[in-house]
Amino acid sequence: MAAQQTDTRTAETSRASAAPVPGRTGADEPAATRGRTAIADLVVVKIAGIAAREIPGVHDMGGGLSRTIGAVRDRVPVGRPSVGRGVKVEVGEVQTAIDLDLVVEYGVAIADLARDVRENVVSAVERTTGLEVVEVNITVNDVHLPDDDQDSGQDEARVS
Repeated sequence: MAAQQTDTRTAETSRASAAPVPGRTGADEPAATRGRTAIADLVVVKIAGIAAREIPGVHDMGGGLSRTIGAVRDRVPVGRPSVGRGVKVEVGEVQTAIDLDLVVEYGVAIADLARDVRENVVSAVERTTGLEVVEVNITVNDVHLPDDDQDSGQDEARVS
């Protein structure tokens, strides 16, 4: 039994010393392994938000309150649209999980849209960050109707 434990420890030690350990420093280490790369949550949020909005049929992102606050912020002269609205992420060292809240255009096949959004987000995040995307969860919070744009214009026209 003691011989098996010694053999196991020796095998583990030789494996550990044979492979370069990321994050090590020193002139004898390859340049690619000197240091560590950390990717902030905000980076993944922005990439995922942009990728989701690229898909035709996505009208907006975020829940009701988030969209309301975002609309007010977008109208303020110094405000700029938030690409991260409606995106939540968990980022680890090598993996990430993404949650998206969408508003879709009326008439779009939601299952097909969700598949297209998921594929585009996974592709963009993995290509850009090198992180493995383990899941993209999509919640459709609302459907944008063509009349929604016309109603807002009529409200403004009735005020004199």
